[in-house]
Amino acid sequence: MARGVLYPFLVKNPRELLAAGFGGAVGTGLDVGCLVLLVKNGTSVPVATFLAALAGAATNFVLNKYVAFKDTSPINLRQLARFGFVAVAAALLMSVAMKLVAVKLGVPVVLAKLACAAVVFAIWTYPAQRRLVFSRPVAA
Repeated sequence: MARGVLYPFLVKNPRELLAAGFGGAVGTGLDVGCLVLLVKNGTSVPVATFLAALAGAATNFVLNKYVAFKDTSPINLRQLARFGFVAVAAALLMSVAMKLVAVKLGVPVVLAKLACAAVVFAIWTYPAQRRLVFSRPVAA
C-alpha cells in the first residue's frame, strides 16, 4: 500500500522512509518534552528549540542507524561527525522556522514545533541522513 501512496521517483525505499519517520517521531517526542520544559523555565524559544533538537538527535541516531537504515557497521567518528552536521543543521533550520512560526506568527509552541519538524524532516533530515550519514557503499 505504501508503494502506491508514495511517489516511486521520490522514495526508493518506503519501509526505510516510514521507519525513519518513526525514529523522527520518537526523537521529536523527546525533543518536544525538552522544549516545553526549557521554555517553561524561561529559555528563549529559539535557544530552547536548538537545545531540544540536539537532545532528540541522540535517540534519532540510534533508531535510524539500526532500524530505519539497518546499518550494522560499528559506529565511527566519521559517521558521528556527519550525523552531527545533519543534526546541527536541522536544529538551526528548526530554530529559524520556530522564530518565524511560533514567535512572529504566534502559533502555539508545540503545534509550531510539530509543523516545523515535519517540513524540516521532508526537505533536509531524511534526505541528508540517507545520502550522507547512512549511505551504503556502491557495489563494484
